[in-house]
Amino acid sequence: MKVAIVTGASSGIGKLLAAGLEKHASFDELWVIARSEEKLKALQAEVKVPVRPVPLDLTDAESTGRVKELLAQEKPFVSVLINASGYGVFERFDRIPEKDVSGMTDLNCRALAMMMYAVLPYCGKGSIIVNIASVAAFQPVPFGAEYAATKAYVLALSRAANRELRPRGIRVLAVCPYWTKTAFFDRANGNSVITHFDCMYDPAFIAKKTFRAMKKKKDYVVPGFIAKATHALTKLLPHSFVMTVFIAQQKLGSRNFADKDS
Repeated sequence: MKVAIVTGASSGIGKLLAAGLEKHASFDELWVIARSEEKLKALQAEVKVPVRPVPLDLTDAESTGRVKELLAQEKPFVSVLINASGYGVFERFDRIPEKDVSGMTDLNCRALAMMMYAVLPYCGKGSIIVNIASVAAFQPVPFGAEYAATKAYVLALSRAANRELRPRGIRVLAVCPYWTKTAFFDRANGNSVITHFDCMYDPAFIAKKTFRAMKKKKDYVVPGFIAKATHALTKLLPHSFVMTVFIAQQKLGSRNFADKDS
């Protein structure tokens, strides 16, 4: 049996990738992972291939162990893994709730790496792993420090693993979106720290560009002209200057840097 696995499949970019994947890859069954079993089951009405909901909270270290158990039981060929689970919190680092400090690294880094590690024994020639990173991966982001750092991890891991796995015929692709209209911001920007969005992409556009990139040979893709321009500037300009400009754009003045009680 050939399967595709998508994490973060209950909403946003992950849901669009899960729903549209059958048009761009060959597999017999779609395994979808997220916390909401109800939302995962709803995907069954949107795709033609059989859907297996796997309700898990990937911030729980034991959850990827359950994926490994399922793989060992079914022994499928994994043709596609899409790691779309992730979240961020935009705030001064020492003001982020402790559960989110650990949660971001647990979900964005540990769970993603462990999902890769779990499926690789079941991958082979023609398999592809797609990791959703961010344009934030290319630069330090004040008031998004940890989120950007986790996405830098995703990008670096993806590119190096892609080179390592090339002899096995397995590709690893990092997708680095810019600001995108999803529920991500309801959680990430709950305190309205970020106020300036020079561009907000439609998640359907990101999904379309992801599917297109899966057919090419690049190890990462930055979808959209403004996103590409931002990426280019972060390569040309000193990061100290880029951070200063970002702080000015977002109007993150002295009040944001001061303690709340001052």
